[in-house]
Amino acid sequence: MRLRSALATVTATLAAATCLTAPAHSATGHSADARRGKACSPSVSIERFSDALDKTTYEGTFVGNFSALALDRDGRIAAVSDRSALFTLDRKTLQPRSVVPLADESGAALDSEGLVVDRDGTRLVASETEPSVRRHARDGRILDRLPVPDALRVAPAGRAAQNQTFEGLTFLPGRHTLLAGMEGSLSGDTAGIVRFQTWERQRGHFAPAAQYGYRTDAGLNVSETTATPDGRLLVLERGFTPGTGNTIRLYLADLRHATDTSAIDTLTGQSDVRLAKKTLLADLVNCPSLGAQAKQPQPNPLLDNIEGMVITGHSHGRLNLLLVSDDNQNAAQITRFYSLRVRL
Repeated sequence: MRLRSALATVTATLAAATCLTAPAHSATGHSADARRGKACSPSVSIERFSDALDKTTYEGTFVGNFSALALDRDGRIAAVSDRSALFTLDRKTLQPRSVVPLADESGAALDSEGLVVDRDGTRLVASETEPSVRRHARDGRILDRLPVPDALRVAPAGRAAQNQTFEGLTFLPGRHTLLAGMEGSLSGDTAGIVRFQTWERQRGHFAPAAQYGYRTDAGLNVSETTATPDGRLLVLERGFTPGTGNTIRLYLADLRHATDTSAIDTLTGQSDVRLAKKTLLADLVNCPSLGAQAKQPQPNPLLDNIEGMVITGHSHGRLNLLLVSDDNQNAAQITRFYSLRVRL
């Protein structure tokens, strides 16, 4: 979702790099960060960040507005812009290697917010306009469109609010189940309770399956969902307060004992409905800033409007996690990549 707000325009000079690098601390600051090392919490550390792609172009296309990341079959990074562009990025340098436009069946632009790469290399892209999930070829052609339950559609067709629909998209392990996370609550559901919709692969197509409820922190929305190798979910919750900045929290969610809410009309916190259990991994305001600069007020200059997240590797219970912020093509925001280590 594009967070639109009155932002103070602040001039900042950002260090560019050809890969994710942690800037050296100056002699005049960041002594507290040096003492803390790179820990954001007991479970999460930040390794480095990069602003290298901020306000750049590639083959005439603005590089930014990133809302989702996915790992491609060849190890490169697929990245989708919510302004209808699908990029391939070099995994090491993050530099663009290709870009194709995206559109709906009538040729109109998509508000693309979720992305996964299937085992055959096709891209499944979630748009929060209707909402929808479409399967695209690598060149952007539409190959298929998944059915979406009526209640999740934007009012008056359904009960969702505009710009509050599919914001996260992920395959569960085995790639038989696809999950989309709603950003905000449906009309009739208690504020803060959002729905996660799944589809099951059947004979080459996806059919709607179980649905689960998830409660966000007060004032926050879901901006991304990514499945872990053991079948749980990393959930990114995000908020923005003008004059203060962003709140970004990383949770681990477990659906194993959650109630299937697909046949439950309204979710009001009723006792017979078990929501997904969640555990806070880190509030990113507590990460060391690593010398980052912000273009607008932030509680930590490292933070911005983080929307994309992908696991790029894992070993011995630790995940390598790549995040990216959506700069909304706004001079007061930054396209920034973050490399995290997460221990589950």
